[in-house]
Amino acid sequence: MNTFKKIGLTALAGSLVAVSVNAADLSVTGGAGITFAGQDKTTKGNGWSMTDNMTFAGSAELDNGWTVSTSFLLDNSDGVSSQIFDSRSLTIDMTDMGTLTFTGHDGGSAMNDVDDVMPYAGGNEGWDLVGTAATAKFGRVAGTGGTNQFKYNNSTLMDGLSVTASYQPSNSTQIEGTVSYAVAYTGVEGLTIGYGADENGKLGSAAIDAETMYIKYAYGPITVGIQESETDANTAANSDEFSAMGISYAVSDDLTISYTESAYDAGDKASDEEHTMIGASYTMGSMSLAVSVNDVKNMGGSTATVDDVSGYELALSFVF
Repeated sequence: MNTFKKIGLTALAGSLVAVSVNAADLSVTGGAGITFAGQDKTTKGNGWSMTDNMTFAGSAELDNGWTVSTSFLLDNSDGVSSQIFDSRSLTIDMTDMGTLTFTGHDGGSAMNDVDDVMPYAGGNEGWDLVGTAATAKFGRVAGTGGTNQFKYNNSTLMDGLSVTASYQPSNSTQIEGTVSYAVAYTGVEGLTIGYGADENGKLGSAAIDAETMYIKYAYGPITVGIQESETDANTAANSDEFSAMGISYAVSDDLTISYTESAYDAGDKASDEEHTMIGASYTMGSMSLAVSVNDVKNMGGSTATVDDVSGYELALSFVF
């Protein structure tokens, strides 16, 4: 009797495991590449580097039609062994009710997602390629992101309208929770109009409210865009503005070129930090080649000659 019970329970357990596995969708994707980069007025050392990443993803459909998925990105490009998980998240797709994502690491706020949406062909944003010179770089006006963050998105409320909201609970540096949201309208063919806002959750002079607005229009192979951002704070040092414009041209299905300009106006600096970027990208199957040339003037609002810096990057990458 006991033998038959054991056989029956073993068979039942096996069938349950089989059903569970069959109901899930598991995948592994990855990429690798070689990059050559450099900039003047600084010692970069070896300009060659390797990029590599691997994403493990899994999803399953619930009885009510919702889908639960998780994703883990393994990426040790920064060389820090304790941060091998570049990003990880759990997402619940509630169909017409939108999606809810909990990000355990590397979670940008809703405004972070749209802090610079100008058309870039070389893989780098116009302010991002050149690193710090003698003075620290401003870059752009950004939102507040972090770990253990909630984000909600819904694009079914109205045709052409997408709404995203995020919440970062308080932590050791943010006394209050950080609230951020972004909306985008794409109801007219080729046109995208968007707005984003963010409160950093800090108190007193450290409290900063940030917002951004942008317009992009695509007509045939040409895409143009313009964006304005600003921060509102109790001090001039944290009351800044950012502006950007860009244009990209798809020469063919495989080749795209772009040109962008942007500027960061810090409230306590006499000079604007100015960025210019020329980019190109070429794709052939799973291989892509990207080239970026960047020029930054008055880095950190400094007028010193040493803070006028140029840089370049050539990146060859493959996806698997």
